[in-house]
Amino acid sequence: MNRRSLLKTTSALGMLVACGMVTMGQAQAAAGREGFGAKSLADALASLGGTPADSKDIVITSPDIAENGAVVPVSVASNIAGTSEIYIFIEKNPNPLAAIFKIPDDTNAAVQSRVKMGQSTNVLAVVKTADGKLYSATKETKVTLGGCGG
Repeated sequence: MNRRSLLKTTSALGMLVACGMVTMGQAQAAAGREGFGAKSLADALASLGGTPADSKDIVITSPDIAENGAVVPVSVASNIAGTSEIYIFIEKNPNPLAAIFKIPDDTNAAVQSRVKMGQSTNVLAVVKTADGKLYSATKETKVTLGGCGG
């Protein structure tokens, strides 16, 4: 990391911590995640340390057709016991890893976010369990330009 990138990152995280929008632990957890810098889905998945197995216990909710690719609502719910992390990937984005959620013990493993999609693509949700096992599910979302179809 060069000096300029370091200053930008620490300044932005420092402001969020100072404003109370992010805790120090959250700011530190976000640093050093190689997956966010990955340029392909394969590289982003490799950063997790394994290949996820398909699971029907993961439910992805996203629109079948999104009129505005800039703000696409996505939610993921996991019925897998011991879910500790949920990852959301957007397959055809320049940086496929869109979000990481840490799930505390004894918590309902369901998250929601809004993601950006440059084109019609698959949304991939990966669930990591406390024992390090990975599971995944996929859902296709079509993005129209200006709501005109496509």
